[in-house]
Amino acid sequence: MNHHLLLIIHLLSATIWVGGHLLLCFAYLPQALKEKDPKIILNYERKYEPVGMTALALLVITGILMAYKYGVTFGYWFQFETPIEKVISSKLVLLLLTVVFALSAQFRVLPKLKTDSGKLPEMTFHIISVTIIGVLMLIFGSFVRFGGF
Repeated sequence: MNHHLLLIIHLLSATIWVGGHLLLCFAYLPQALKEKDPKIILNYERKYEPVGMTALALLVITGILMAYKYGVTFGYWFQFETPIEKVISSKLVLLLLTVVFALSAQFRVLPKLKTDSGKLPEMTFHIISVTIIGVLMLIFGSFVRFGGF
């Protein structure tokens, strides 16, 4: 697949992923905390999840394909030797952190949040963490334009 087309799909997917988390973080989360109502977050998550998870899957697929086009194949992941390997490996580490937070939220926090508004602070930590990670991944990705860091 053409690199430019991969990049466009990657950027559109990043817009959905990061934008959705920024919206959650700055619009829905403050309202949920103010009203102590986890349903605000749960309703947003229910609507956003199909689009957000599709965007995340596209990000992973296009990211891997572009990494290969830059010569950073599986054997070079987490090597951190060349500038481009540093960017790609850093993004992979952040992706793994995102997966850890997603699994924690899905299996530990969200089930309890449905019946216990006392879990809002823990969910807040998850939301803010994943949002920051998403923004960092976006910033790190911008360094590819300059050959890495």
